[in-house]
Amino acid sequence: MQLARLIRHRWSDEPDARRALGPETLARLEARVRAGEARHSGEIRISVEAALPWSYLWNDLTARDRAVTLFGKLRVWDTEHNNGVLIYLLLAEHAIEIVADRGLARHVPAAQWQALVDGMREAFRAGRFEEGLLQAVDAVDALLLQHYPLAAGEANPNELPDRVDLR
Repeated sequence: MQLARLIRHRWSDEPDARRALGPETLARLEARVRAGEARHSGEIRISVEAALPWSYLWNDLTARDRAVTLFGKLRVWDTEHNNGVLIYLLLAEHAIEIVADRGLARHVPAAQWQALVDGMREAFRAGRFEEGLLQAVDAVDALLLQHYPLAAGEANPNELPDRVDLR
């Protein structure tokens, strides 16, 4: 375990995640997720975590490992059409991960997911956190709309909460 990594994570906690986005940004993100999900059958979750739990640090696990775990804990995998997507940010490491369920993942090549992450990273480097997250939600929304549009008169049952998960 690297000492610098341990220190970065131990000095970060949930209030840091709340400060990074702020209540207005959280409300706008939730509204954007809700509006997008009204047009397709997919589900989008955003999770922002200040630091990894001690067990992840001790076992030298990565942000990707944590994102996959949260994908399960937040039940993103548990949608009728297997088309949930988790957008995960780990603030202590400036890590961005996107985990898509198998229904959508089979339609979208890895390079397209990477381009989405690269766009977020560019916005974050410029200090435009809200813009980067909103662009990511819009991009995921467009993919879900392309592959899982709702039929006329059909409604998305909103299988998962729209609010941002802060840890």
